Amino acid sequence: MDELILKLKQQIIDALNLEEITPEDIDTDAPLFVDGLGLDSIDALELVILLEREYGIRMEDPKAHKQVFTSVRTLAKFVEENRKN
Repeated sequence: MDELILKLKQQIIDALNLEEITPEDIDTDAPLFVDGLGLDSIDALELVILLEREYGIRMEDPKAHKQVFTSVRTLAKFVEENRKN
């Protein structure tokens, strides 16, 4: 799981063009939205696309999966349980 967490952190940085941030700067358990990393709804759409492209996970209604995007750890757990690739 640690390897997946590190990979997700790098993918989030790349997908969202967070040039000034390194994977080490992202707290695995910090909120992704508002506080913590400070992402917004457009960033959420980018993460949904990332999940589909990289892991084959389709989310018809991302709002129904809001808790998945709580932190990098919750996102990694969701990917581990649902990835197709």
